[in-house]
Amino acid sequence: MFPAVLAPGTKSNLSEFRAPPTGAGLVQSTSIPSWAGAASVIVALAKTDGKDGRKVMVRRTGSADLPLHGGRVPKWLADRMTRLGAVIAQAIVHHYGRDEFLRRLAHPFWFQSFGAVMGMDWHSSGITTSVIGALKRGLTPFSNEVGIHVCGGRGKHSRQTPQELGAIAERVGFDGDALARASRLVAKVDSAAVQDGFDLYLHGFVVTDDGHWVVVQQGMNETSRQARRYHWQSEGLKSFVDAPHTAIEGARQGNIINLTDHRASRSRVAQLELLHEFGPDRIAREASHLFAAVSPPRPREEDGQAFLPHLIMPAHHEVRASDVMVRRLHASFAAAAEREAHDFAELLLVPGIGARTVEALAMVAEVVHGAPYRFADPARFSFAHGGKDRHPFPVPLKVYDQTISVLKSAVVSAKLGQGEELAALKRLDDQARWLEGRVSGPTIEAVIAREREASPHYEGRSIFGWEAAGGSREAQSRDVRKKPRGAGPIGKGPNRG
Repeated sequence: MFPAVLAPGTKSNLSEFRAPPTGAGLVQSTSIPSWAGAASVIVALAKTDGKDGRKVMVRRTGSADLPLHGGRVPKWLADRMTRLGAVIAQAIVHHYGRDEFLRRLAHPFWFQSFGAVMGMDWHSSGITTSVIGALKRGLTPFSNEVGIHVCGGRGKHSRQTPQELGAIAERVGFDGDALARASRLVAKVDSAAVQDGFDLYLHGFVVTDDGHWVVVQQGMNETSRQARRYHWQSEGLKSFVDAPHTAIEGARQGNIINLTDHRASRSRVAQLELLHEFGPDRIAREASHLFAAVSPPRPREEDGQAFLPHLIMPAHHEVRASDVMVRRLHASFAAAAEREAHDFAELLLVPGIGARTVEALAMVAEVVHGAPYRFADPARFSFAHGGKDRHPFPVPLKVYDQTISVLKSAVVSAKLGQGEELAALKRLDDQARWLEGRVSGPTIEAVIAREREASPHYEGRSIFGWEAAGGSREAQSRDVRKKPRGAGPIGKGPNRG
């Protein structure tokens, strides 16, 4: 079922939804067969183009709290994220096409889950930087084949976006100048027209050979130590300054001056007229008198902002039971146990593959095939490959590498017209959804304890070092892969590789 609108300020870390009031202009759906026409899963504002009566979808999916984290992704993880991100993108394009991949990037819940399944900190603002970087490194060698190009990035890389678009335009033939203008305008809107206290520091521009694009950019508020991520999508945009966002993620911090909202059209026109008549100096003088005379307005619950969905990414690092839809995690485990015997033993023929790798593949398959509502709990996808900060458990490099190997083999075979391996992954996702609610399993705490106990067998690694027997951690050499001492079989590790 397709969820309704998430109420802001909810205490839970999962989705709690309520329907919008009558007349709010929000379109709800009770079921959704695919991502097509539904990049904004939670909210879709439908407008009619007066010229031809065609429906235009103008979407915003609300906001989310992203703790602002510093530091860098270690090379041993960044290299794997590059390979896994690229092969997941290729699988999505193979099944659903390039535009479908853009729609997913434009959805903040899917984007966070995508980063979590690749081993990044599940709740962190760093997912944005690392995912954009991984896609840029991973897809560039395949850009001529896949037809997807990733430009921009963090800091100085963001300012190179127009030049990168121009270089790509010369090769593929789209209008590079128009796309460069779009890039600059998107950045200006979120830095100037949406005055929410966040300073932009990252701008990622993903474009296809057809000229369709998605922008994912992020701002920070150093005072509150929060980040806000903004998602844009070219498909269906009527105007850059009339409700253009697919989504905005970030902490709720009171009223926001959002001049891009379609309800602010009269205000935009009046401001231009005022600037023409008074000039900037007189406006500044008048504004100072007004600010001194009036107190800040009280938040209005009936304001449309109150009915946008709000994903809360908590500050705590550890993954708690309240962060995960446990029935879906149990379904993935059960599907892995069921499909391992039916599909993977004979079809994939990957040496050493076992139930633990198939469990990771089940969650990756959901990222590839899952409907939008499946991504309300991004923390669940961290159970595929752990997290670099050791939450919920260290990154199991042995499992991670086998996941990449299986997916890469499946994608290569599909390109040669042999789609059986990718079909097996699709069946894995189908099985998990069918089993949801029909099976039970261990608690979240028990799953984490099991993974940490078996971590030495899986070559578990985090920013703190390698995992050794008994749950201790060893110091790591800089970006040098070295199997930890005492990494022998623990528990059922050898049968779950």
